[in-house]
Amino acid sequence: MRTRHLNSLAAVTVVTASALGLAAVPTAASGHREHVVHPGESIQGAVNAAEPGDTIVLLPGTYRESVLITTPGLTLRGAGERTVIRPPAAKPAKSSAKPAKPTKPAKTTKGAEAAKGPRAANACAAGGNGICVIGTKSNTVDDVRIRALSVSGFSKSGIWASWTDGLSVRRVTASKNGTWGIAQERSTRGDFRRNTATANGDAGIFVANSVSEEGGATDTGGTLVVDNSVTGNRIGVTARRVRNMVIDGNTMTGNCSGVFVVGDESKPAAGAITISGNRILKNNKFCAKTPRLSAIQGSGIVLTGSERTIVRSNVIRDNVGSTPLSGGILLFKSFVGALNTDNEISRNLVRGNKPADIANRDTAGKGNTFAGNTCGTSVPAGMCAE
Repeated sequence: MRTRHLNSLAAVTVVTASALGLAAVPTAASGHREHVVHPGESIQGAVNAAEPGDTIVLLPGTYRESVLITTPGLTLRGAGERTVIRPPAAKPAKSSAKPAKPTKPAKTTKGAEAAKGPRAANACAAGGNGICVIGTKSNTVDDVRIRALSVSGFSKSGIWASWTDGLSVRRVTASKNGTWGIAQERSTRGDFRRNTATANGDAGIFVANSVSEEGGATDTGGTLVVDNSVTGNRIGVTARRVRNMVIDGNTMTGNCSGVFVVGDESKPAAGAITISGNRILKNNKFCAKTPRLSAIQGSGIVLTGSERTIVRSNVIRDNVGSTPLSGGILLFKSFVGALNTDNEISRNLVRGNKPADIANRDTAGKGNTFAGNTCGTSVPAGMCAE
């Protein structure tokens, strides 16, 4: 996998561009180019015309399309919440059927390039996603950056990534998407920071080994979920069958559950995750049971089938419910029988959660420690410092 792209792009000359085949000007210092897209023009056309290291600048407005990125090193940058990406007004299948024939006689490079945009956009739209960053096992898409935009109303995910390394998503608002707000699978070294994920159907931020097959936990290489605001989702942040990541400094409120670490009997086991410095408050929305999970309400942090996870220095207050998964911090045997082992729960402020502030309902699990937690109630009793 390529080395993470760390250097800031040099200042570049902005050039007005058409929807397909955008003009761009390289800088003398870096050779990186900036492609400017106006509302009504094609983001996908700009992405197709770009080369590694280029920046796609989205001016304020609403863009009705899905965008597929397969080129490494691209930056997609909007103007904050004034740049909005939403699904097309018509279904992709209907809109793509008629343009198929006109592309046949277009033998020139220009004609072929013009047809490339809709096909690529539909590849992402077919999955119900807004922005996709997709590589393969043998050829990951590395160092893509998504910045300062809003993606809303897609049937699956606002942002979906698979087989990526070093994907960075910052200052993005992902809202009212059918499943996940921001999601990553089969990927390493993701950096999700200062985003807002609101009212998505499942997790606001979702990190998994794979959503389509079983298997051992993926080592994410230190994926970061930091300083995000996650509200009104089914689950705030889900880490499913992954290892080696950090969930720190986030605010989670109004979800059915704040954080869910999900493992199973596969090896390597899920875990080696640090959950620290988060504010997890009043996640009291009720979510009905699913084929894989019981009903959820009033859950702060839930560990199921996790090993060597550290839960430290979080503020977890007023998460209240009456489901098997309700409470402030909960250790629960996974639904396929995997136990929690060697997890450390320490120095958390856990108050006002019901039925308990801290509950170890995985009594067969080994090596789990509880130390220095400020709480009022625990199951079994005796796990609170005061």
